[in-house]
Amino acid sequence: MASEEDSPRTFVPVPPAERPRRTRSTARVLLIDDRDRILLFADSDPGIPGARWWITPGGGIDPGESERVAAVREVEEETGLRITEAELVGPTMRRTVVHGYSDVVIDQEDFFYACWVPAFEVSTAGHTEEELLTMAEHRWWTRAELAVTDEEIWPAVLLDLWKDADVRRDVPASDPADGGWVEESTVPA
Repeated sequence: MASEEDSPRTFVPVPPAERPRRTRSTARVLLIDDRDRILLFADSDPGIPGARWWITPGGGIDPGESERVAAVREVEEETGLRITEAELVGPTMRRTVVHGYSDVVIDQEDFFYACWVPAFEVSTAGHTEEELLTMAEHRWWTRAELAVTDEEIWPAVLLDLWKDADVRRDVPASDPADGGWVEESTVPA
């Protein structure tokens, strides 16, 4: 029998005080190509037409998986690219985040990694049913484009995180940066 955490989202708006809460840990990856661009996906909340923001590849850590194994799996599922754990730098940042959506509130612990790859054509063939519904497009962004965009980017500190990853690539740090507690919501938690 599926638990509430395993049940699929409905995307039917629920009054804020009645939204179920879920908890999870995620592995997210700053995927940077040899043209110094970062891959982001446009994500959305179908319960709020027109709401969208850009996110890094990544997702939930499955039971029994390490953060690194989850990062490798998520990159392949979301982009079609196979990377190895050895290619990952990090974790570069750890944070606690709450995502309030129209139908659920998700409390999660994010672990960010970085990986430098040759430019490639993204394949979304491995996207889950939910990702096919919510992730409208993908795009490679330059630092300059991120610096001036009016689009919502999650995490908001992505440019700083990218700069820190560049440093860690050459001089690995032992501990991830503390990203603190943040809220990224379409409907405040």
